[in-house]
Amino acid sequence: MKKPLVIIGGPTACGKTALSVQLAKKIGGEIISADSMQVYRYMDIGTAKVTPEETEGIPHYLIDERNPDEPYNAMIFQEKAKAYMEQIWQRGNIPIVVGGTGFYINALLYDNTFTETDGDDSYRKHCYAIAKEQGPEVLFEKLCAIDPDYAATTHANNVKRVTRALEYFHLTGERFSVHNAQQKEKESPYQTAMIIMTMDRAVLYERIEKRIDLMMEAGLLEEVNKLLDMGYSPNLVSMQGLGYKEFIPYFSGICSLDEAVQELKTATRHFAKRQLTWFRRQNEGLWLDVTDLSIDAALKKAIAYIREQKIIENKE
Repeated sequence: MKKPLVIIGGPTACGKTALSVQLAKKIGGEIISADSMQVYRYMDIGTAKVTPEETEGIPHYLIDERNPDEPYNAMIFQEKAKAYMEQIWQRGNIPIVVGGTGFYINALLYDNTFTETDGDDSYRKHCYAIAKEQGPEVLFEKLCAIDPDYAATTHANNVKRVTRALEYFHLTGERFSVHNAQQKEKESPYQTAMIIMTMDRAVLYERIEKRIDLMMEAGLLEEVNKLLDMGYSPNLVSMQGLGYKEFIPYFSGICSLDEAVQELKTATRHFAKRQLTWFRRQNEGLWLDVTDLSIDAALKKAIAYIREQKIIENKE
């Protein structure tokens, strides 16, 4: 019998944290973060990391578990998430995986394999060098030529994802989009309820704008400055994350603070659009439009769907 798993995905700022906490309280769940940035310590405001108060006592995992200069990727996420899931099941609870990093979610959901590119990182370093010396667009053009289908799902500035796709093709001769499609066809080893949150794009963009304004009031600029003062290089993968890289030009005297904030808002809107594009490629699951839904109404729909998927029976 397959073990139960609930997944809540969706774009940034759509309310995943609030829904997941309330859901966990209702069904006996514990939360595993599927966010590529919230795992890092000292990066709280820019990642919209759940606060101790917001957890309402629900255990959260893969948050604040690595330093900004430590490696983190889909393979590490998958390994650690599976270990936490086993612990949660042993306690008789249900793991709830929550986040907007669709690649991480798929890696866990379909138990994707990563052995093809293990061990040899010389080409990866070569790609990073190209991005640094010639610009990420040059690297992205290589991907467009090799694998236009995968290129259509990512952004030219996402050097990490572009490099992974190029590296996979270099080492295996197979396009990454083909690999992903094959992995997606695999049957999930879990009894899964996949909930994908969405909302009207104009409403979502307005929420993003307000969130960033609140981040600035909460001290985002000081947070980025503190990381730089701690010696964390702007070239780190973590420091190239959304909410951090936009302020590096400001501290270098290249742009004004207003320009940096505006760039962050624009980049976040684009990011949310790409997240929705990714999740639309999911063939199964509950698309939960929360544009006009209260948290209680959304929770009711989510629980009804989870019951349909035989994750829970009498719990309400």
